[in-house]
Amino acid sequence: MTNSNSSKAENKKVVIIGAGPAGLTAAYQLCKEGVESVVLEKDDVVGGISRTVNYKGYLFDIGGHRFFTKVKAVDDMWREVLGEKKFLRRSRLSRIYYQKKFFFYPLKASNALLGLGIWNSIMMVLSYLRAQMFPVKNESTFEDWISNRFGKRLYHTFFKTYTEKVWGIPCDKISADWAAQRIKGLSLITTIKNALIPTEVKDKGEIIKTLIDAFDYPAKGPGMMWEMVADSIQKDRSSLKMKSDVERIYWQQGRVTALEIEHNGEREVIEGTDFISSMPMQELVRKMSPEPPAEVLAAADKLGYRDFLTVSLVVNKEKLFEDNWIYIHDPDVKVGRIQNFKNWSPHMVPDQTRTCLGLEYFCFEGDGLWNMEDKDLIALGTKELGMLQLVNPADVEDGSVVRMPKAYPVYDGVYADAVDTIRDFLRQVPNIYLVGRNGMHKYNNQDHSMLTAMLSVKNILGAHYDVWGVNVDNEYHEEITAQEESELGVVSSTQPLVPTRIG
Repeated sequence: MTNSNSSKAENKKVVIIGAGPAGLTAAYQLCKEGVESVVLEKDDVVGGISRTVNYKGYLFDIGGHRFFTKVKAVDDMWREVLGEKKFLRRSRLSRIYYQKKFFFYPLKASNALLGLGIWNSIMMVLSYLRAQMFPVKNESTFEDWISNRFGKRLYHTFFKTYTEKVWGIPCDKISADWAAQRIKGLSLITTIKNALIPTEVKDKGEIIKTLIDAFDYPAKGPGMMWEMVADSIQKDRSSLKMKSDVERIYWQQGRVTALEIEHNGEREVIEGTDFISSMPMQELVRKMSPEPPAEVLAAADKLGYRDFLTVSLVVNKEKLFEDNWIYIHDPDVKVGRIQNFKNWSPHMVPDQTRTCLGLEYFCFEGDGLWNMEDKDLIALGTKELGMLQLVNPADVEDGSVVRMPKAYPVYDGVYADAVDTIRDFLRQVPNIYLVGRNGMHKYNNQDHSMLTAMLSVKNILGAHYDVWGVNVDNEYHEEITAQEESELGVVSSTQPLVPTRIG
C-alpha cells in the first residue's frame, strides 16, 4: 500500500449494503488497505445468491456457481481465502432435455444429428445460412440476436421455450443486451467447431464463457467461500450486522451522509464517509431521503426483476445421472433447470447412498408458484421428476424450499434508459458506489460482481476506474498500463479484462 493510499485510508469509514460476493469482497479488500467498514445484511445468511443452504446435512446452491474467471485478482482472492485444498477441479457435463431426448450442451455433433434427425439438421443449417445473408438489421431483442447467430429454426428449437420460462416474458420483449452479456462470442460456427475439434487442440486464448468445459468448485459449495470471508473481515477492522434492513438513505447535494437501519426491532443511524451498495437499484432510489426527483422515481419503477426458488429433493439413489445440471426445454413441466449437487461435489451430501437434486423454478414474487406451500412445491417437483423419467417419485424421501427474491435483473425494452437516468442522478452523490448484480442492475457473474467491488475500493482510495466497464467485453479498452495490470491483474494479455482509468 502506498503512502498516498495510507493517508487517504486513515479517515475513512465505509458502510457496505449487502453481504453477497460484491459486498464481502469490498469489505475484504478494505481490510487489506487498513480501512474500517461495516457490512449490513438484511438476511440471516451471507453469500446472497451465491450462498449454500444446509438442509439436514445436504448442501445445495441457489443455482449452480462455477468458479472460473479471466481476472487474476479475483482468482487470487478465491485461493487466498479457500486455499487449494478446498477447491475441486470439476469437468462440466450439462444437457438439454428437449422432446423427450437429451442433447449435450455444449453441442456434440453426432448427438445433435441423431437427436434432431438429418432433415431437421439440414433445415437448421439452411436457416442459419439465410440468417447470414439476410440478418435482422436493428438487432434490439433477444430473438434478433440469437436468430442472427443461429438462424430462426435453431432459435425456436433450443432457445425460445427455455428463455421464456426463465424470464416470464416473450423473447421479442427481452433486450439483446442480455444475450450479448451471457453468451458473448458464441455463434453456430463456434458451436460446431467446439463440437468437432478436441479441446487440447483449440486456441488456448479462445474461451467462450458459455462453453467452458471445466471449472473449480469449493468442496462444500460457494457459501463456504463467503462464510470464510465473513469470518475473516470480522477479525480485521470490519463488523457484520446480520438481519439489518436499510430503511433510509440520507443524502444532500454532493454526498450520502448516513443510513438508517432496522436491527433486532430497533432503529439505528450509521454514518460513514463512503457507501457501497449492492442492494437492488430500484430499492436504493426509493429509500433515499429526501426523495429523488419524480423522473428518477419513475425510472426506478421501470426496473423489473425475476424471482427464483429452489426445491431441493433428497433421493434414495446412489447415482441418478452424470450431469452437473440439465436444462429442461419442456413446456409440460414448470421446472426450468435441475442441478445434481452430488456431481458438483461429493461433499454436498452426507450419505453417499443418496443424491440431492435442486429443481429451479423461475417466477415472480407473489405469483402462484411463489405463494405455493412448501409441501406442495416438494410434491410438484417430485411429480415432475417422474414425468421427465429422471427419478422414480417413490425414491424421493425428503425436501426443502428456498425462495430468492430479485434473483435476476430483467433486461427489457426500457431498462437501459431507466438505469441511465438513475446513474445520471447519482452523479450528484459521488460517495455512493454501486456494485454487483442488483446494485448495478446488470447481469454480472460472481467474478464480475467481485471485480466491481475491487475497483470501487480502489476508487474510494483515490483511483478513477470505470466500474461500469466491467462485463462489457466489447467496450474494454485495448490497452492497459503496467501499473493497472500489477494492481488488479489479468490472465490473458490479449484481452484485458480491467477497464482503464477514467479522468
